Amino acid sequence: MILGEFKHSLDIKGRVAVPAKFREKIEAGAIITRGLDKCLFMFGAKEWETLVQKLMSLPLAQSNSRAFVRLMLAGATDVAFDNQGRILIPEYLRKYAGLKKQVILTGLYNRIEIWDSAEWETYKTKTESSSDEIAEKLGELGI
Repeated sequence: MILGEFKHSLDIKGRVAVPAKFREKIEAGAIITRGLDKCLFMFGAKEWETLVQKLMSLPLAQSNSRAFVRLMLAGATDVAFDNQGRILIPEYLRKYAGLKKQVILTGLYNRIEIWDSAEWETYKTKTESSSDEIAEKLGELGI
């Protein structure tokens, strides 16, 4: 289980330190790709394989399915931890997520999200202000 929220700096080469707490959960390797809501997703190898199998089962004839599979898979890349626990985020992914100097790494059970710090604060503030409405909708789903 990957949980928590950490603030780190992106260095000039596009590297960011991944908290040891997160690295322990994805020792076997990690994959980083475009996420949703203007962030990046990082999965451990096992979780990534589970996701890919689900994506490949989506109907090829539906344009939304094809678009989502492309979003997730076309930009995906393996990342390796250096001796200091950093990963190099490719430039095209940094651009996609608008990553600048400060980034936030959040643990969401089976994945890590990487956000530009300002984007994360905006998203979090918006979500927190509508938490009652969100909770009500989830209640309708039985959660």
